Amino acid sequence: MVGYNIYHRRDGRFEGRISRGKQKNGRRRFHYFFGKTREEVKKKIDAHRSQVAHSYSCDMTMGEIIKKWAMTVKHNIKESTAANYRMKLDKHILPVFSERRIDAITSDEIYSFIDSKLNSGLSSRYVADILVLLKTIFKYAVQVYHIQNPLTAVSTPKIEKTDIELLDDDQRGKLEQYIAENPNHTTLGIGLSMVTGIRVGELCALKWEDIDFKKRVMSVRKTIQRIQTPDCECKTKLIIAEPKSRSSKREIPLPECIIEFLEKFKGSAKEYVISGTDKPTEPRTMQYRFKSILKNAKLPSVHFHALRHMFATRCVKIGFDIKTLSELLGHSSVELTLKRYVHSSFERKIECMSLVSASF
Repeated sequence: MVGYNIYHRRDGRFEGRISRGKQKNGRRRFHYFFGKTREEVKKKIDAHRSQVAHSYSCDMTMGEIIKKWAMTVKHNIKESTAANYRMKLDKHILPVFSERRIDAITSDEIYSFIDSKLNSGLSSRYVADILVLLKTIFKYAVQVYHIQNPLTAVSTPKIEKTDIELLDDDQRGKLEQYIAENPNHTTLGIGLSMVTGIRVGELCALKWEDIDFKKRVMSVRKTIQRIQTPDCECKTKLIIAEPKSRSSKREIPLPECIIEFLEKFKGSAKEYVISGTDKPTEPRTMQYRFKSILKNAKLPSVHFHALRHMFATRCVKIGFDIKTLSELLGHSSVELTLKRYVHSSFERKIECMSLVSASF
């Protein structure tokens, strides 16, 4: 049921309001109703809602709207983004809303949808991503078919931050020793990730032509990922594309500690650094190999992406300013770097608190 926001004013009248969406600055707009009694205001709100529902009716189903929306965005998004949208639509959104009239979907139904997804075991972050896609579709429907947007007052689920498991300083040292004692293309990739924070997809797309040994600079220009292709015989395919954002295309100065290692395996310009051939190594293959190396080195099993987090945390510890670190990681904002990639160990907290004692 749609609720009523009605309260008794100091002047004796009753006032009610309903949301009219948001202003450009993000603040909400409201439509106000006044009356001598609560029932009078309630009737005015009901009449307004009925009039609005009649004025903004659309007999198209959600499935039909999505097809039209998909046609308008397909030339403006990356192939990987299109595959991600298609997966979320086919697996989550269409099974629930496909046959529903777009103008009949309510905020209560959206909240029920959110609850069902959270109860099914999906993370709050993933459900929030699905909701972002839903909002994009409804925004299109509002602009083109002038329907009311049921998501206007829907709140995004609170995203619970999960701590990623990292190797501590001693364990990192053991991994570095293993890499030094077992030089090959895979350990080269791990070492490169440890000293640059490069993403695994970017690492696998790296060619020798992207490394300028004279300037000691590595250029990140491409990324590799596997996407779903439900319309083809092969359900997935490997694609090489530009990095996830404009800021992800970057140049990273290489520290001297990695140069000798790189020179040992240097190949022709068009060969991939990690495979040593003209064919790339798939990111998930690199992750499997990383897991195997951790096992051989008798180290805890962590995700390959942990190397990126470890790089960021280590850089902060040795004195990097956050702006520089953010640009090296290819982030769009400093806030993202601080929020997701900077981890403080308990030992670091002790070090910082000892500075408090020294200042008194």
